[in-house]
Amino acid sequence: MGKKLFKKNTIIDQFVSSPALRAKTTAELFVAEYDRKLKEILFIPSLYHAGADHFSEIISQLDNRFDHVALFSHNPGITDFASTLTSTPITHMPTCSVFAVTSPINSWQDFNSAVKSFLFFYKPE
Repeated sequence: MGKKLFKKNTIIDQFVSSPALRAKTTAELFVAEYDRKLKEILFIPSLYHAGADHFSEIISQLDNRFDHVALFSHNPGITDFASTLTSTPITHMPTCSVFAVTSPINSWQDFNSAVKSFLFFYKPE
């Protein structure tokens, strides 16, 4: 999936991941596809078994230097979170699927209350 995003010129400035094995491994594969360094991944232990509200809290604390962030986490929380972002129905995010939104914000602190627009939802084939 990282290769697909890279080929589509999808920008990712910051990689944020749960340190649990599957999420960590997936983040590392994406970083490799983007020819970036593993040390650039921001590991946040609380993303393991995080609920939808916790994702919002994590996002509000992101560094505003980054405009395009990829989160790597686990179900059911990641699916629950994705389903709250837009009117696009998301009932299940399979392993390594990618759901993307855009929002006209200048600060990650504004993300929760901002209008978000659906960009894409890719699932492994």
